Amino acid sequence: MSDFFLVRDDGFHPHDGAEPVILAPDVDPATLGDYLGHDLIAISFPSFSDGRGFTLARLLREKGFAGRLRAVGGLIADQYAMARRVGFDEVQIPAALAARQPQEQWLYRADWQQWDHRSRLAG
Repeated sequence: MSDFFLVRDDGFHPHDGAEPVILAPDVDPATLGDYLGHDLIAISFPSFSDGRGFTLARLLREKGFAGRLRAVGGLIADQYAMARRVGFDEVQIPAALAARQPQEQWLYRADWQQWDHRSRLAG
């Protein structure tokens, strides 16, 4: 069993070994343009109650980041839909969390667009 899994809209995937640029949640938003040329950025979530990473993801996407965006750290299945809405492609979770919150709990939230009020308002 892998130490980590990547959660995507189609379920759990083994950690792919890709080395991302890691951004702390307190990175200065004015410096985000410095990271736009990378293929993979991971944003750290020190706890499930720290939502600064969601804002950073949204800002990176608004600035034109087109690579893969990965959330790492303290996220739970209930936050997956929010992570996808703000621009994350995947969430990295430890195997211990995957055992407590199996794939089905994450997949339940994978239909995140159905619950996205912005897309419903846009028509």
